[in-house]
Amino acid sequence: MQFRSFIATATVAAMALAAFSVSAVKDTPVGIAKFVSHPALDDLERGVVDELTATVPGIRFDLQNANADMATAAQIARKFKSDKVQVAVGIATPTAQALASAIRDIPVVFCAVTDPVAAGLVSSYQGGGKNVTGTSDMTPVASQLDLLVALKPIKRLGHVYNAGEANSVKLAELVRDYCSAKGIALVESTVANSSEVRSAVLAIADRIDGLYLGNDNTVFSAVNAVADVCLQKRLPLVTADPTSAETLPVLAALGFDYYQMGRATGRIVARILAGEKPGSIPTYFPTAPAEKSFVLNLDVAARLGISPGADMVAQATTIIRNGKVERRAK
Repeated sequence: MQFRSFIATATVAAMALAAFSVSAVKDTPVGIAKFVSHPALDDLERGVVDELTATVPGIRFDLQNANADMATAAQIARKFKSDKVQVAVGIATPTAQALASAIRDIPVVFCAVTDPVAAGLVSSYQGGGKNVTGTSDMTPVASQLDLLVALKPIKRLGHVYNAGEANSVKLAELVRDYCSAKGIALVESTVANSSEVRSAVLAIADRIDGLYLGNDNTVFSAVNAVADVCLQKRLPLVTADPTSAETLPVLAALGFDYYQMGRATGRIVARILAGEKPGSIPTYFPTAPAEKSFVLNLDVAARLGISPGADMVAQATTIIRNGKVERRAK
């Protein structure tokens, strides 16, 4: 199955970094803007900050949160431009787009953008734009859906996403393609903001056999409500965010370790601070096993009457059992 290959056969590919030394930076900070606060984006921000704090002497940060509002994201971009930050980091597609649109003379580094080409940030994955480069979290949709189907046969799949997020639109296309190929009926529900998420899930809950959530920032800012509804309706929920799956009653999650992706983004920022041009740095796609996670919640499985096979349990990098989190070496 594809989800097995995602965990077990990923090629270890360490990012090649040229040796450099960075003198103490000036008072001007690195600006970091995230679209909204939720576990995955918070981990990305923490990873960027930790990596740069460890490798760039004297670095300072201007941390901003758009609170899922595009007008606020644009305002933050104008602030970074006016303040002439050393590098502007955009966590998630909407904030990265806002930064790239407003800033043309300062390096912009996108963090966890699903498809930076489709989002208009770079013209190709092989090189950055004139002043733009970064990291992608193109999530393995087919592997995640294979996992859900392996946990429970699915005839009608639910998918909730924000049609206003470019990354979510791209993933919705992949979900449709998967369902078409597998003969699964797809029941979609779209939202415009986090306050609509619970209602969107309830609207389709009685018409589906399971629910999938990709890496949609609007939906994940209310993922606790989604998990609660799925438990009430006895629906298996598989997501693309292992971070939140460690603390919420999600059946399973398969995806990237967002803290490690934040560290990878921080390494790109450090290269730029050392003098490398963004246009010469290709988009970074995580491939190493340490950058991926598979969380399986056996407590939720028991409540849903699902019994994951021993082989699947053995593949999980994190198990939730009897209320405890068991992490395994990757």
